[in-house]
Amino acid sequence: MLVDLGFLTAPQLAAAKTEARDSGVGVVDLLLANKVIRPTDVTQAKAAHVGAEVVHIAGMQIDPEVIGVVSREIARKYRVIPVYKHDNSLTIALADPSDLATVDSLSHLLRAEINIAVATEQDIESALSKYYAEKKGVVADDRFKDVMKDLDAEHGGVDVVDEAVAAEAAEADAPLIKLVNQIVTEAFKMRASDIHLEPLSKTFRVRYRIDGMLQEIKGPPKKLQASVIARLKIQSNMSIAEHRIPQDGRIQANVGVKNVDLRVSCLPTVHGESIVMRILDKEGLKLGLSELGFMTDDQQTFEKLISLPDGILLVTGPTGSGKTTTLYSCLHYINRPDRKIITVEDPVEYVLAGINQVQVNEAVGLSFSRALRAILRQSPNVVMLGEIRDLETATIAINASLTGHLVFSTLHTNDAPSAVTRLIDMGVKPFLIASSTRALMAQRLVRKICKQCTAPYQPTADELRPLNLTPEQVASGKFAKGKGCSNCNGSGHRGRFGVFEIFVIDDESRKLIYEKVPSSVLRARARQAGMRSLREDGIRKVLSGLTTCEEVVRATVGDEE
Repeated sequence: MLVDLGFLTAPQLAAAKTEARDSGVGVVDLLLANKVIRPTDVTQAKAAHVGAEVVHIAGMQIDPEVIGVVSREIARKYRVIPVYKHDNSLTIALADPSDLATVDSLSHLLRAEINIAVATEQDIESALSKYYAEKKGVVADDRFKDVMKDLDAEHGGVDVVDEAVAAEAAEADAPLIKLVNQIVTEAFKMRASDIHLEPLSKTFRVRYRIDGMLQEIKGPPKKLQASVIARLKIQSNMSIAEHRIPQDGRIQANVGVKNVDLRVSCLPTVHGESIVMRILDKEGLKLGLSELGFMTDDQQTFEKLISLPDGILLVTGPTGSGKTTTLYSCLHYINRPDRKIITVEDPVEYVLAGINQVQVNEAVGLSFSRALRAILRQSPNVVMLGEIRDLETATIAINASLTGHLVFSTLHTNDAPSAVTRLIDMGVKPFLIASSTRALMAQRLVRKICKQCTAPYQPTADELRPLNLTPEQVASGKFAKGKGCSNCNGSGHRGRFGVFEIFVIDDESRKLIYEKVPSSVLRARARQAGMRSLREDGIRKVLSGLTTCEEVVRATVGDEE
């Protein structure tokens, strides 16, 4: 390999082999000792031999979060340095990439997909000294130093576990308040949708959900756990004295010039209370239909459907598939001065100008069905229901759609035709569903390729196999992948859009609904009428270079036909 790469000539190699055999040393060791080749040449040859990249660790600033994935004991035992982390994939640098036993052991120990990079022995040793030096005490992150110092002064350096002490610290400790605000601010800047604060046996874990994927960040020391949780419970008007039952609350926070709402959920766990905060940026919601991810033909179909004078349109999909955002986009599109629009939601996530929004309040008896009955007396043109949950709500909504109202709502089903089966299971009469339903739409979210680091990419046969593409599609496809940059935090993805299947109800479909046929028969009819499946819509977006094969397969698993 050294000869192939031009670092060594064939005569030099032959001479070195003879000398090495006579002196009883290794050929490469002899070449290095005689300075015929350099250590970096050997590293490049080793990397080329296994098809790995060469990394210069000395010139890198490795993220502490990545370093934290591999413990000091493992790093020193196997002489490896973690350099990149993406989802469940970890890239490690080592000096000998042919050591398959080490790679296999690390894969089991770290429970991650291991990718190999090659570095010089000297680079590995320097990095082990820099990142994994033996320390008598762990130095706290800069963000936590002030809080730790004040905590040590107040409470003698012991863990704050007493609820009264934690509450007092949470109310009075300015550095702690800054720390909690910083956790929220950083999440907002990183475009996170949720913040997860999870007490584990020895650590206090903080994770952000960014573009639907959880990413762990550097969390506060375990001894700050009680104080941080107490501070958040005070802010969201929860009872600090209650640790046994789940609680919910809301926080209004200012991030720069933006006003952000946080929906807070507190759940008792074995090692303390786990808190999840959903970030609702009222100003940041994109409401254009084009931003949802519709291809031109689907967008035209959808625009016709939501402009109808009456009927019901259902958006289906699991939790977190973007159904509410789609409904808000519909309302924004049809919101005109000559239309009265009323929504019933639990909770009202985003405030929309020119639309009457009703918040469900079960505590005072304002349920979905009761609110829906009341708003129909307000003479609306368009009604949006956050979700159809029971027979009473479904019946009122369908009757409203039959009496001149356009009704939008959501259901939790896996595909569009299954929405009919779900309504019948609830107890809705098939003739009512057949008469009122205009269209059913299922959707999922996939991550977009980052625009700043997108590059042409040829997927492997394994990546293409689940998509069942024809050779013509593969040949004409504009496949792309993000390389990873500062704009996307090295992930290669930034933002998300939808993949959709739209089932427009025609006369033949109405007849089948009335006959209560299984959803498989209804799906076959929908496909016959031209409905694209979720995966087929995803494939179109892969071939257009908007997302990757991996993303579409992940989002549409179970949609193989």
